[in-house]
Formats: sequence, C-alpha cells, structure tokens
Amino acid sequence: MFIRDAWYVGAWSHELDATPMKARRLLGDNILFFRTTSGQVAAIRDRCSHRFAPLSMGRREGDCVRCMYHGLLFDADGKCIEEPGRKGVSPKTNVRSYPTVERYKQVWIWMGDPAKADPNLIPDCHYQDDPAWASIPAYIHYKADYRLILDNLLDFSHLTYVHENTLGGSATIAHIRPKVERLGDKVRLTRWYLGEPCIAPYLKGFNTFEGPVDRWHIYELHIPGNVFLMDSGSAPAGSGAPEGQRVPEAMQFRATQIVTPEDEQNSHFFWSYAHNFNIGDPDFTAKLATRIAEGFEEDRIMIEAQQDEVNRSTRDEMAFIMADNGLALGRRIIEEKLAAENALADG
Repeated sequence: MFIRDAWYVGAWSHELDATPMKARRLLGDNILFFRTTSGQVAAIRDRCSHRFAPLSMGRREGDCVRCMYHGLLFDADGKCIEEPGRKGVSPKTNVRSYPTVERYKQVWIWMGDPAKADPNLIPDCHYQDDPAWASIPAYIHYKADYRLILDNLLDFSHLTYVHENTLGGSATIAHIRPKVERLGDKVRLTRWYLGEPCIAPYLKGFNTFEGPVDRWHIYELHIPGNVFLMDSGSAPAGSGAPEGQRVPEAMQFRATQIVTPEDEQNSHFFWSYAHNFNIGDPDFTAKLATRIAEGFEEDRIMIEAQQDEVNRSTRDEMAFIMADNGLALGRRIIEEKLAAENALADG
C-alpha cells in the first residue's frame, strides 16, 4: 500500500526542539526521532530488539536511548552498545536506523532502501524558510487513508461546496475544467478564474486592491512522498495575470501540503501557507493561517466521514465524473510506483 523508496516528512523541525524524543508512526512502522548533542536528527525503529518494548518509553542518555524494560542501550545509528549483565552485547540486538535530512523547517525520512536515499530527490519547498515569504508551520492528523486526502487535493472543484464560505466562495470553480498534465511522476493542474466579482471569503479584509479579480490555482503533486505544492493568488481583473504577469497589487501565495501515511487508516498532514506581502506583520500571518485552518478543518470532517463510508462499502465502486481527471491520474501514478517497487522486491 505504501511506496517506501521515497522521502517523507516525519516531523516539523520545531517538534524535535520541544522534546528529548518524538515518536511517530509512519507507513505502518513506529519511528523514534531525536536530536543528538551536535543538533543532527536521528531516526530509529521505536522498538527494542529484545522484547519489542517501545524505545519511546525509555530515556535519553546523551546521544543514546536506553530501553527501560531490560536496559539495552542504543546509539543514534540504532546500534546496541550496552547489555546489562554482559560484557559486550548479544547478536542481532541492533535496531534499524533511517536516513534523514533536515530541510525547509522539516525532517525528511527515507523509509526504503538506504542506498537510494538521494537528498536531491526532495521537492523544492523553499517558500517555507525563504525570507521573501512568511508562513507558519502547521499539522493536522487525519483518520483517513492518505489517498483520499490526495484525491481531495487534486480536485479543487470541491471548493465551491465544501468551502463555500471560506476558501472557495465562487460557483465558477466547480464549472472550470483545469488543464491536467503528467510531468514524470508529478501531476500538474492549472485553473484560472477570470473576472470574478470579488476575492475569496478567506481574504476579505486582507485586500491589497478593490474590485473584480483574476484568480488562479497552479498546483503540483509530487509522487512519491505526496508533496503538494501550490502557486495561487488573486490580481485585479484584466491585469494580465494569466500571461504570467504578477502585478504589485497581486496577492500571491505558495502552499505546501504534505501527506505522510501513518498506517492504512490514518495520515499526517503537514502544511504551510506562505504569502509575499505584509511579510513584516506576524499578526497578519497568524490571522491568515487561522482562516486557512478553518478551511482545512472542513476538509478533514468531510474526508473522515468519507473514510467511514468507504469502510462500510467494501464491495461498492465509486462513480467517476469529469472533475476526477486529476485525482485519477494521481492514483494511476501511485499504482505504477507501487507495482514497480513490488516487482523489484520480488526479484
């Protein structure tokens, strides 16, 4: 069900700064994150090799973690370096460690073959720490299959209905068919809404201009890793935005939404919503994030309700409508990557 040879976000960097150890379930495996005294991020299996006690119930001792069941001590590479009552350690007592990269205020982890863990494969999310943009790192836990969340991200027609009074606000969104493209293992969708009478509800009071708007959503889903990057915004109607011009009055945003599976029925959702105006006003950034979070909460409620019905409808198939072109392409790429990885594993 999970593509393992990929970089996934396991945590925001600040989550590791706030605690000696951070336990999180990723792709069905329990992982323990912690910083060493040098500031590097370590990630090891959250399970003692002896009797499978969670190491997250243990204690930090310098750059090591001691299991508080029988006292085995593990270093940052998962190597067992001490076994109480014995000189040396018993065989097969090491635990698995995972490659990590800290970038864009996030901790990325490679859950598959360590030899394939090339940091250059991490998608560009620089808006999250670029001084020309401002955003707040945020997190949502979903009780849902990660694929249902990706379906939602690849189908913005739902903004008209789920987010009528928040992120959407226009019936036009549901009627505009996006340009759908496959770029390798990415899905790109482009939507323009020209001459809208007003800005979206979540931007009211934040206006940098008055009157009708040209609005856009240009977004890409990177598979695997489930990294969704969006270029969106609003400009004065007729200002030339569809031709790539971004006039000074334009309200521009760069959203990063990353979905890491927890297991088959739960997911982690890491997000930020960067803006390039009013960047010196942290109160504005906080208010904007609050309004975006309201919209994402609407998504969570809908998707979790959808998951409940999916669980009860194991023999039924969902219908396909025109708005599904993007999400169908995303599902196809996931299946292709899973098949290729499974075939390689089978030899």
